[in-house]
Amino acid sequence: MEKIEPGDEALTKHEYILQYIRQLKIGEKISVRSIAKALQVSEGTAYRALKEAEKLGIVSTRERIGTVRIEKKQRSQPDRLTFAEIAALLDGQVLGGASGLDKTLQKFVIGAMKLEEMIAYIDADSLLIVGNREDAHHYALEEGAGVLITGGFDTSDEVKRLSDERGLPVISCKHDTFTVASIINRAMYDRIIQRKIMRIEDIVAFEDKPKALHASDTVNSFGLLQQETGQARFPVVDEKSRIIGIMTARDAAGNPGSQTVEKLMTRNPITVRPSTTITSAAHTMASEGIDLLPIVDRQRRLLAVVTRQEVLAAMPFAGKQPQSGETFDDLMWSGFAKITGERTGEGWLYRGRMTPQMSGPLGTVSEGVLMSLLMQAGRLLIWEIGKRDHVLESVTTYFVRPTQIDQDISIVPRLLEMNRKSAKLEIEIVDDRGLAAKAMMSAQMIDPY
Repeated sequence: MEKIEPGDEALTKHEYILQYIRQLKIGEKISVRSIAKALQVSEGTAYRALKEAEKLGIVSTRERIGTVRIEKKQRSQPDRLTFAEIAALLDGQVLGGASGLDKTLQKFVIGAMKLEEMIAYIDADSLLIVGNREDAHHYALEEGAGVLITGGFDTSDEVKRLSDERGLPVISCKHDTFTVASIINRAMYDRIIQRKIMRIEDIVAFEDKPKALHASDTVNSFGLLQQETGQARFPVVDEKSRIIGIMTARDAAGNPGSQTVEKLMTRNPITVRPSTTITSAAHTMASEGIDLLPIVDRQRRLLAVVTRQEVLAAMPFAGKQPQSGETFDDLMWSGFAKITGERTGEGWLYRGRMTPQMSGPLGTVSEGVLMSLLMQAGRLLIWEIGKRDHVLESVTTYFVRPTQIDQDISIVPRLLEMNRKSAKLEIEIVDDRGLAAKAMMSAQMIDPY
């Protein structure tokens, strides 16, 4: 791109930077410093433009990864709970302010303090969790916050009137404060994790109608579309825009120009939904050997297409979980560490302790926990050696004897075979009495080329 020259009135610096960001490749990392250096602008100007780009949905910032160019704006704040969802979670009764049930809350405040102390924590778009304290109910509504009354208590008519005027819900439920806070916190925590999992809708633009053919089109029509776009494959749709096939250059090769697409296309193609995860799409494309996935709605109407190249470009950023949203697998593995310098054959050695939370109904470590630990160790070994993404194909597990809680164990994954397409491993769990569990695991490698 050309540098910004003083007096250039065609574009402001801000607009120029946004234009620069839009031209970057999907999956490319970007930073304030790199923008400032490339376009010779101040870091302050670059920072403000990058924040605007994030609001527009053309970049996404992920913990431990950085800021990445994406194609479509992220799903709109799924980690934010609405008052209606909270009322449903708690089986609560809406006492007032029903018109504001669709509003989202930024945070919740537990009112286990004097009103004077509580004032510092209550602000607009928050939720006050409190018992039978009408002065606190009234103050929260005045400050633009909703109210959740615990213990099944009611409130005054004056508070209900104010909640209706302000469109701020007042909800009553029978649970105690601790239970209410735990339920809401768990729901918010799940939303955070869900938001960080990349899906097809995060990398594909749905605004532009995809190029497509109809069954009655000919090989000549295919050729013209190929010349126009430079692409070698296109979805085929019916009169209602429902996907019915895929037409490729290979299908067209050697056939007369008048031959219809209907006679040559591949019927009943594999499709995905916008909510399909990037990892699942990559596995489908690799295992089926396809380079184009139509994206459809519930009626199989064509919304967009995604290429193998776009999916693989997003794979390094898919499934990365921030510390603020750890999964159960993350929590189980958090107590394990790789023992540096200790290898067994082509494997590694991990050590950790079995905690009481890992126990099953019989008081020993749950078999499900053991399976999760075995697979996690296998996945880490494949990544360290293969340096490529992969998906689990099969696991056969053997439980030799029960594993006790509050006991240190070693997990030893060994690589048996690895090639471009697959990997096979055996993983063992060993405690102070010897072998406790073993797994044979196979995974399908996702080829980036």
